[in-house]
Amino acid sequence: MSKIVLKTENLGISFGGLKAVQNLDLEIREGQLYGLVGPNGAGKTTVFNMITGVYKPTTGKFYLDSENLTGKNQEVINHKGIARTFQNIRLFNNMTVIRNVLVGLHNQPEFKCSMVASIFRLPKFFKTEKAMRERAKEILRIVGLEEERNNLSCNLPYGKQRKLEIARALATNPKLLCLDEPAAGMNPNETADLMNIVRRIRDEYNVTILLIEHDMKFVSGLCDEITVLNFGTVLAQGSPEVALNDPEVIKAYIGG
Repeated sequence: MSKIVLKTENLGISFGGLKAVQNLDLEIREGQLYGLVGPNGAGKTTVFNMITGVYKPTTGKFYLDSENLTGKNQEVINHKGIARTFQNIRLFNNMTVIRNVLVGLHNQPEFKCSMVASIFRLPKFFKTEKAMRERAKEILRIVGLEEERNNLSCNLPYGKQRKLEIARALATNPKLLCLDEPAAGMNPNETADLMNIVRRIRDEYNVTILLIEHDMKFVSGLCDEITVLNFGTVLAQGSPEVALNDPEVIKAYIGG
């Protein structure tokens, strides 16, 4: 059995008297495509915010590769191997597509260059720059944006901006890639293309993927396992076929 990449134990957070998430226990294994689903306000993005360091949990712990990262800040957590995208696209709009990806590569040890080499433009500097651009182009190729690499990111259509945000997160070389509603606003053709891209990222980069998504067809066609949240608590866990047909899940989605 593959190792556990992300584990949460009794994870929760309260804002004043509101328990936004409580008693969350997850085990996500290496290479899994795992879905976190539920109605609006269920606490899905709050979970992402806790495991990426935006919020500090008020209860419980979470582990990446058995290392306790509870309470660490965003920079530390990213360096340890958790990257994410956001519901609202957050690109560097006045940078080119490839520059957006290069930003993500700068935290990688293999691309470190001394200040002296950078200031005096020594051969090491140009070698590092070339290697970074090659890696960036490789990542853009995975998401289908290599030909757009010299365009400004703000000039990309919406669906391609979503893919670019995934590429930038992937550039940080994560063990766990967290995608927050990656298919939001996409048409059926774009969604089908995105499903193939997510599978390629998992297979070619050996990245474990946790995603939030409202498109149940997308979730069912992509995820190995899901957790369904409602009002911050777990309603069901298991395969999409089993969990989405749970009576409590159906009640949460359609009411009554």
